[in-house]
Amino acid sequence: MDFAYPPEAEAFRAEVRGWLDAHLSDEERGLALDLAGSEEWLAAMREWNRRLADAGYAVIEWPVEWGGRAASVMEQVVLAEELTRADAPGTLNPIGIANIAPAIMQYGTDEQRRRLLPPMARGDEIWCQGFSEPDAGSDLASLATRAVRDGDHFVVTGQKVWNTLGHIADWCELLVRTDPGAPRHRGISCLLVDMRLPGIEVRPLVTITGDREFSALFFDDVRVPVGALLGAENQGWAVAMSTLTNERAGVASLHLHVRKKIARLLDLARDRRSADGRRLADDPVVRQRLAAAYVRGEYLELLADRALSAQLHGRPPGPESSVAKLVWSDLEQELAELAGEILGPEANGGAWGRDRLASRSLSIAGGTTQVNKNVVAQRVLGLPRA
Repeated sequence: MDFAYPPEAEAFRAEVRGWLDAHLSDEERGLALDLAGSEEWLAAMREWNRRLADAGYAVIEWPVEWGGRAASVMEQVVLAEELTRADAPGTLNPIGIANIAPAIMQYGTDEQRRRLLPPMARGDEIWCQGFSEPDAGSDLASLATRAVRDGDHFVVTGQKVWNTLGHIADWCELLVRTDPGAPRHRGISCLLVDMRLPGIEVRPLVTITGDREFSALFFDDVRVPVGALLGAENQGWAVAMSTLTNERAGVASLHLHVRKKIARLLDLARDRRSADGRRLADDPVVRQRLAAAYVRGEYLELLADRALSAQLHGRPPGPESSVAKLVWSDLEQELAELAGEILGPEANGGAWGRDRLASRSLSIAGGTTQVNKNVVAQRVLGLPRA
């Protein structure tokens, strides 16, 4: 790595830290951990999101004309670090702001940008992605949800699944097949769909943790205005890749929460004692596992720093995002098991218990471990497909 925090980034850090100290309440710390989507949670998150937006922190990476600060990469890093340090919630619209908004800025019309970006930034309208289907997850190009042109509308029929925040979303970036006779990647279009249109059914998927973070979406002859088309008809694959590229970029900040969790486990091991009265931190097996977790957490930060360094110096993206995703999902599962050893039955409840249940999904979410390993094998190591 060959980068440092410039003086302007450190000045921005002082600004953000001062604002958080003055405006973040104890009740709001850790608020984003609750994904159940209750009315109380939603109202609290909307209020927090609006305060972030009013202070200029909700979409700092966006251009100034859309409410952002055109912030540098290092200022974006600083904001993520300070929010994590303070245990402060992020925005209510992480998918919309980080993934979908850049695609709207790149491919959208002026009217689409004016209508959709401001309420997205303030959390007044929530967005989800309608990409995955029951038979089109990692192989996204096999999607079957279809949209047939009928005058000034597309008539959409099909199903999407694993839609994060779908149960509270106002809008959906929806991939549909508009030319079934074209090659798989070329007959896809992207629609910006108002989730209040007739014919849309949302079925929340309750996970093992009790959360309703995901939903299945059903479209039954939904009439979507042609003006909702994002980009050119049958060119939606390029829009999808733009969205997914921004989704992968978020991997660079995964280490922040993981390393904070490791620090909490280290503190717990120093405070807890085994049946014979010894500190768990003095148990050689526990020490070894904690040390291994700590080193892997530092390695995750190193991968993030390499990705940032490449971005700052104009180098093309490397394998860091794919490798970081693999390390992160494995490490989170290891930490969940390690918490059980340190806390015993206490680890079955509260935040640690929820993390332990949720950790099994992390080798699937955001790209399965198997697909990521294939990406690394073929595109990084240059191994043959078979």
